Amino acid sequence: MTFLLGGASETPIVEDIEFLTLYANDKGEVFEHSEMGLLGRTLDSWVVPEPEEMIPLPQGASLVMVPEHYPVGLNIANGESVCLQENPLGEAGRVYAVGALLPQGFTRTYLPAGVVRSSDQGRLPLLGYAAVGFKDGEIYVAAVQTDEHHKWHPHYYNGSGLEKRIKRRLQSHTDNRILHQLAYCALNYSCFTAQNIFYERWEGGIPSMPGCNASCIGCISQQHGPAGAPQDRLDFIAETWEVVEVGIYHLTRAREGIISFGQGCEGEPALNHACLAPAIQAIRQEVDAGTININTNAGFTAGIKEIVDAGLDAMRVTIFSCIPDHYNIYHGPHNYSLNDVEASIAYARSHGVYVSLNLLTFPGFTDRKEEVESLVEFVIRNDINMVQLRNLNLDPDHLAREIPYSAQTMGVKEFIGVLQQVDGLRIGSYTHPLEESL
Repeated sequence: MTFLLGGASETPIVEDIEFLTLYANDKGEVFEHSEMGLLGRTLDSWVVPEPEEMIPLPQGASLVMVPEHYPVGLNIANGESVCLQENPLGEAGRVYAVGALLPQGFTRTYLPAGVVRSSDQGRLPLLGYAAVGFKDGEIYVAAVQTDEHHKWHPHYYNGSGLEKRIKRRLQSHTDNRILHQLAYCALNYSCFTAQNIFYERWEGGIPSMPGCNASCIGCISQQHGPAGAPQDRLDFIAETWEVVEVGIYHLTRAREGIISFGQGCEGEPALNHACLAPAIQAIRQEVDAGTININTNAGFTAGIKEIVDAGLDAMRVTIFSCIPDHYNIYHGPHNYSLNDVEASIAYARSHGVYVSLNLLTFPGFTDRKEEVESLVEFVIRNDINMVQLRNLNLDPDHLAREIPYSAQTMGVKEFIGVLQQVDGLRIGSYTHPLEESL
């Protein structure tokens, strides 16, 4: 990869440009620019992607305009970066940078390269924009596939029969507030784990706790910075019977069933340990099948211990960085530290729980040399079973202002290659049934 901004290292070789820049007009129509080579963006640099860092746009991905951003590309004639501000076809109206939103199972290697008109405009919404380019009549995206995505393909969601399924289920469980929350998330946010509860299959989410012990910069259900949260958080603390009712129903019916606490519409589920621990015990008294999982920051060790002792099967720990200072900047923990997270993981692993890291991945940060070394040490020291790569949906300018600068990056694809060399470590993008993971 060739860096152009924020730690520039060399002049790009024009003859090596393989992908053209895409841009969109006011109508949302997308065009390639025959004289502009593709640039991608990391946290603080524009980069010429290598061919192995690009893949054909996968099914389930969608092309989108990047709000308020003009496209930036490489002038093929002289190798200089250039911002496209006028439509090259002579049409009226402004032009926009183009990105792709990826389906689950794909990890982006670069963000779209673009600039905004002024510093008070263009704050990106919390979406995982990936750079796109054009080559030989085909659209490519800056990404690598990190998991099979059959179960999470958009084709299997938002079907015509979903509303009927939801209505039928609510009619038979009228008082369960969790089901009403899941119905709202399924229909208003197209939440896949919420929809799976009604489709009676795969991983189903069970939210239970509005409160949280962290203030993550990129929280998707509560605003902690200038970027607005894209969804509402539930407004009640679930009771044990509500969790048990949803959990038993799902695990006795769902193929390859998983129930997961800790959804996008809630805070930290371990804070509701007084509900979840007896719920897990009650569920396991009725059904042995399926996997019981918690998505957590693992900072509240006392709560995690109770939930583990109740019969938890799997735990996914969300983490931005394994360097304490960087961890604290992003997560904003309240009354816990990264040491508490490690204590929770150690307890879970000692009791046979399958532990994954939900690694919030951002090009230009996660692939920094110091971050990679710290992560590998953390994985080995804590006997982590799996690293799930999760594209962090956050405006790069916002994140760059929070995180100290570093020019020592290796690229996301090479970073993944380093992880793949760790003995016994599984790399993926989401939680699998326990029998698949062992």
